[in-house]
Parts: sequence; C-alpha cells; structure tokens
Amino acid sequence: MHIRSFGALVLLCALVVPISADRASAQSQSSEKPAQYTYVSEWAVPRAMWGDYLKGEAADVDLMKKGVADGVITGFGTFAVLTHQEGSPTHGTWFNATSIANILKFLEVLRNAPGATDAPLAASKHWDYVMESHDYAGHSGTFNNGILRVGRWSPTPGANDPDGKILKATMVSVLDKLLADGALHAYTIDTETIHTGPLGTLFVVIVANGGEGIDKFDAAIDAAQKSNPAAWAGLITTLDEKGHFDSLSRVGVMTRK
Repeated sequence: MHIRSFGALVLLCALVVPISADRASAQSQSSEKPAQYTYVSEWAVPRAMWGDYLKGEAADVDLMKKGVADGVITGFGTFAVLTHQEGSPTHGTWFNATSIANILKFLEVLRNAPGATDAPLAASKHWDYVMESHDYAGHSGTFNNGILRVGRWSPTPGANDPDGKILKATMVSVLDKLLADGALHAYTIDTETIHTGPLGTLFVVIVANGGEGIDKFDAAIDAAQKSNPAAWAGLITTLDEKGHFDSLSRVGVMTRK
C-alpha cells in the first residue's frame, strides 16, 4: 500500500486519525502539545445555489474574523471540494479553539446569525464533526491560495502506536519539514472527539501552499518512504487501506492566529 495516496476532510475540514483505538492513546501520542479542537461543517449545496451559498459564507467569515479577534477561536477556514462525489459535500467551513467550551460558544454565534436559515443551507445535505488534535502546526496569518487535502484512515484491528512513536518518526517529521520549507500553511493529525465513525479513525489534514505545495508533499512522502522503508512499513501496518478515503478542496480563505 502506498501511503502517499491519502488526501483533505470533511472539515472540515480539513490529515490522520490516531493510530490507537482509543482517545487516551491519541492524547498520549503527543502530550507535549495541548489539545486543539476543530469544528467542521460540510454542505452538499445544489449547484444552482453555489453563488448564494458563497454570499452567506462571506457573512460567516466576518463573524469568524471577529471570533479570532475576541480570542474565542484561534483560526478558521472555508473550502470548496474539488473531488466531487454524488451525495457528498461540495463546500464547508472549519474553526479551531483551545477548548470544547469555546467551540460551543462560537457555534452559538453562527447558529444565531441572520443567515443561518438561508435558502442554500435549508436545501443542502449537511454534516458536522468535532475533532481533536495533539499533532498540529501552522503559520500565523491569512492565506487565500490553500489547497486542503484530507486523508481518512481506519485502524488495522489489533494494531496500535500507543505513544505515537511511529507516527512522529514518519508522518509528523515530514509535515514539520514541509511546513518549515513553506510548502504547507498548516497541518493537523486528528481524531474525532465526538465520534460519528469507527473508534480510532485517523485524519491527516494538510493545507498546502498552492498546487505546488501538494506536489512537494507527494514528493516528500515518496522520498521518506525510500529513505526509511522500515519505519514507514511499520506505519502502514497500523492502517487499514480498505477503510481509506481522500478529498481535495480549494481553500477560499483561512486564518490562523
């Protein structure tokens, strides 16, 4: 199985779930960083209503900018899916916070906004996710050229990486280098804290610096697998390729504190 084939989420998503099957293990895999929570909202908007949806999205962006300025959330983004599938999301948003309390506080701001009942939302299928990450990093600022790539993996039954050693020596190491080189704007390795899928599902989420950043990511994964095949083989054994899905999206705007 070639691990480069993983791709961007639902929410947003916006890549990898904890390799261990429980949340305690996910927390221990990177205890040096406090938890980052992400709320992802995805919408399957009828094509004829895309323009109207984007008008409402612009109003939400203004609210999210204020949320960052007020310190309630630490970042946010919007995206439009490039790899469309029948009945699956076409658009979405995400926002980050340092606690579930702040996630819920800001969610109420969006739910009570005038546009929360606009026609494009009422006509759309909808999915929400609450994610937790202890492996994440990114550049501060606002970016308009991001490409969101999300890879979702189910864990191999019985396999785990309780201290996150394999994950850190492989995926996290590559992502940190790409971030330092400017190929990525941000990355997170997420698990669901409110589970809507199998326990232990892993999401690897990157926001690349344009399409060139995606090419650099692919090349870096290829090179890493060749230079340290044993470590990457160990990572692959923890992931079930039959439970793997990718998505690719264009980021309209993202801000990170």
